[in-house]
Amino acid sequence: MCPTPSVRRKARCRRAFSCQERIEPSKKEAAVTQPDYELDVRPIIAKGGEPFGAIMEAVATLAPGQGLRLLAPFKPVPLFHVLGQRGFEPTAREIGNGDWEVTFRPATGEQNSGAEVSAPVQSVDPSTWPEPAVELDNRGLEPPEPMVRTLEGVEALTSGQTLAALLPREPLFLFEELEARGHLWRGSFEPEGHYRILIRRS
Repeated sequence: MCPTPSVRRKARCRRAFSCQERIEPSKKEAAVTQPDYELDVRPIIAKGGEPFGAIMEAVATLAPGQGLRLLAPFKPVPLFHVLGQRGFEPTAREIGNGDWEVTFRPATGEQNSGAEVSAPVQSVDPSTWPEPAVELDNRGLEPPEPMVRTLEGVEALTSGQTLAALLPREPLFLFEELEARGHLWRGSFEPEGHYRILIRRS
């Protein structure tokens, strides 16, 4: 007996769904197995530049499931927190001569690359802040020492005290870390070209 038209249509539908089920996993697998995007920030830092912008631009171009392979002249610990907030997990290894290779891979299939660095809402009028209890000059230090030294100084303060620091460049990584710890800050470039930041401990 020949199959009726309705039976033939059902058979075609079953075959179509079966093919779709076989194809879709391969598409997902292809997205996950894309090669990592490689970014070498050593030349930027060697010229005295700030690599944060280049790193964030690279993160913004990543495809779903794609990782970032970063080469830096030091272990970029502050970046672990910054990209961790965007859903990435770091794997770091030293590759010699003080250089590090860090691979950031998404912990899930999605990451938020659109977050921007911004100062928190100043709940206390900065004009009422006390004079700095500590003043640091970090201009001659190599990364990440300016940030590490500044954070150590802030954590040594008591609540409400302030610290002033001179830095060789605008400390974008530091902004993220201060926000995560709940501290307030204000800062600006000085006429000499360096950056001065005033931080109030929470």
